[in-house]
Amino acid sequence: MPTAHAAARAVFVVFAASGFAFASWASRLPAVRDGLGFSEQEMGILLLTGSIGSVAAIPLSGLVAERFGTARTVLTFAGLLVAGLAVAGYGVATDQHLAVRSGLILFGVGAGVWDAAMNLEGAAVEQRLGRAVMPIFHAGFSFGTVIGAGIGAVVATAGVPVVWHIVAAGLVALVSVVIATRFFTPRAVVAALPDGAPGAGSADGADPAEVTPPPSGLAGLLAAWREPRTLAIGLVVLSAALTEGVANDWVSLAVVDGFGTSDGMGAVGLAVFLTAMTTARLAGTRAIDRYGRVPVLVLSATLAFVGVLTFSLVPVLWLALVGVGLWGLGAAMGFPMGMSAASDEPRRAAMRVAAVSTIGYTAFFVGPPLIGFVAHATGYRLAVLVLLVPMVLGLVVARSVRPLPTAAGVKR
Repeated sequence: MPTAHAAARAVFVVFAASGFAFASWASRLPAVRDGLGFSEQEMGILLLTGSIGSVAAIPLSGLVAERFGTARTVLTFAGLLVAGLAVAGYGVATDQHLAVRSGLILFGVGAGVWDAAMNLEGAAVEQRLGRAVMPIFHAGFSFGTVIGAGIGAVVATAGVPVVWHIVAAGLVALVSVVIATRFFTPRAVVAALPDGAPGAGSADGADPAEVTPPPSGLAGLLAAWREPRTLAIGLVVLSAALTEGVANDWVSLAVVDGFGTSDGMGAVGLAVFLTAMTTARLAGTRAIDRYGRVPVLVLSATLAFVGVLTFSLVPVLWLALVGVGLWGLGAAMGFPMGMSAASDEPRRAAMRVAAVSTIGYTAFFVGPPLIGFVAHATGYRLAVLVLLVPMVLGLVVARSVRPLPTAAGVKR
């Protein structure tokens, strides 16, 4: 059986591969827009179409991972994501809108279930290690997006066709997943942690053998959706997902159209956001260990609020990019802390993570495309101001992420 540290390294690689694949696509959105001749509203509809698969698939991710294990689930849906990239790239190259939309649906199904399953594996590893390491895993996602966006900036400037770029990027991500999932904990769902593993007990510290097993399958999933704390955590993750997702989808276009600059500079804007997010996530574990989840979440939301205001309202490109950096720092921690909070009780983690993932990833995939409709009337930069509303809502319920007694060694 792989050690906890080997599994942790494998989870980091899988997160990085997911981020790399996603950013490779996102960094080429200006070229996709130009190739298809789409307006802001049409781009919003295109991205919304791609979100349908994710919204339909993510609610079942907990059941799939519980049935087949996280390794097989991640590998299968990573393959589906890469297939979707290939179909979408072919559609862009041949100006076939239906092919692009079909590919994005496959991409959405693959991305959604892959992400939910890797978060569940990450939660299992976090509990085995006995400390809060989820931000480091999400830093892996951000690290992958930085590399993907950086390569995207280079190939966009060089004029490399979208289809060749994203297919090659998808294959690199898939090979990484094939290798890394060999080191996952076998059949890992958090509920299957052995007795005596850190955090494997119940919320009140009772012996696991003396505790009635939580409901599994559909009954367990429905039970998670009835828990007020789980729903409040979902709202925190929703805010974080929108804050991150809008930047991923629209920062490059907002820089290009808002300041009349090149596609390469648009990719630089995305890279600034992703680099700031990666930096914050790498430092996040130490910050949580020292100050606790709630203070870190409040600080993160404040930075994101200031960053979005700066990016949207200042007329100078370099200062707007400073705002993008603050936005990235602030967007970094809400999602991983929400996933950790949903996993505080290991034997109920699978279905709680599925519920929180459904809320968060629905916002991540559906919310950003809706910005396209607002941007049609206001332009991209002003449209992102709508993020201020979910940021405030996330702050209202910030205390929901306080750890339970079974959490993996973090402050309250």
